[in-house]
Amino acid sequence: MPPAFSGRRRFALVGTGARAELFTSGITVDHSDVAELVALADTNPARLAAHNRRLEALGVAPVPTYAADDFEAMLAKERVDAVVVSTVDATHDRYIVAALDAGRDVIVEKPMTTDEEKCRRVLEAARRSSGSVTVTFNYRYNPVHEKVREVLASGAIGEIASVHFEWLLDVRHGADYFRRWHRDKANSGGLLVHKASHHFDLVNWWLGAEPVGVTASGRLAFYGPDAGGRHGYARPYARAHDAPEARDDPFALHMAGQPALRELYLDAETHDGYHRDQNVFAPGVSIEDDMAVLVNYSSGATMTYHLTAYSPWEGYRIGFNGSRGRLEVEVVENDHVSPAVAGEVKGRSAALHGVEGAAENGWIRVLLRPFWEPPTEVPITGHSRHGHGGADSRMLAALLRPDPPADPLGRRATEQEGAQALLVGLAANRSIATGQHVRVADLSAWPP
Repeated sequence: MPPAFSGRRRFALVGTGARAELFTSGITVDHSDVAELVALADTNPARLAAHNRRLEALGVAPVPTYAADDFEAMLAKERVDAVVVSTVDATHDRYIVAALDAGRDVIVEKPMTTDEEKCRRVLEAARRSSGSVTVTFNYRYNPVHEKVREVLASGAIGEIASVHFEWLLDVRHGADYFRRWHRDKANSGGLLVHKASHHFDLVNWWLGAEPVGVTASGRLAFYGPDAGGRHGYARPYARAHDAPEARDDPFALHMAGQPALRELYLDAETHDGYHRDQNVFAPGVSIEDDMAVLVNYSSGATMTYHLTAYSPWEGYRIGFNGSRGRLEVEVVENDHVSPAVAGEVKGRSAALHGVEGAAENGWIRVLLRPFWEPPTEVPITGHSRHGHGGADSRMLAALLRPDPPADPLGRRATEQEGAQALLVGLAANRSIATGQHVRVADLSAWPP
């Protein structure tokens, strides 16, 4: 059992890639009055050292580091209260289950895990543990999405019959999933698990309903060697670093000139051979880049969803059709990709996609269209061009503090909500593979 909480809560983090920086700075700087980072764990010692150097730059003392294989020993030796899991998606379950079995609380990056068996293991461990699981669905904390939930819950459009949801990843952000470990479905579950779990969770949360059936279609239409050759984008290199063919390729990521990426990945390659800058049109891509999904919900509502990972602009459009009218949401995060930043990750500071606002233009519009009345624009306050619309900082306050802000919207997501979002993606993957409609209840992810 973990020690009783007194003073600052003791956090450890496993998985020290770029996303981990959000949590390390949140713990050691923004909420250091109530939280303390006591250990880091990873499979790569160079990344562990890089994160400790970053802590020192923030004025924080370095913390003990552990090999990932020593995770359980770390929990005991460092008297850890809670663990943040931000490893490769397919390994989330290993650390969640170990932490729960040790009675620790877990904060895990989405998706909760990547397949049915791993999902069942997490749910079984949560059921027998005194620890808790929180899945970091930060989009729930975005002021736009909070306002959507409030409007729908108010009954302004009546009973919701259908949702149309289109999400567009541009050729900078979308391409990045095809350069790194996400390109292999065994690691990420594909974009319908890794990326769309955010979106499926939002709809589950907005509707207050459970997904019951899924039909999907998807393919690799743009990235990969076949499509790249067909469209004239393919170039003969495996990874961008030191490849002459990549020098003027707008789809190439050049890490040598980006200090944060160089330190975390390029300089760490000698330990694990991981290449962060693979050619998006090279062989080895096993995920889809164009996906269409139809979901039936327990409330009787349906959702049509489309995810495109090669758009000229980034953002999303959502329409809710109800018995008293319609609610429309349009969020343009950037209206184009500037050639000057095409070879960078989203967020020009380079390490964390979504942390800094894009340089290109964007806007937000939420429009309420009641029957027999002119449409009215719904005002949005508190939105930011940084940190996923300001959601990241709001989420950290809710998850790290013992006295979090009031949460009347029920934004905190447990392992149950994590599973519900994951199962839509898993059912969609099965539907794509089989060409059949898939009942969520037929998946084996729920423990008996």
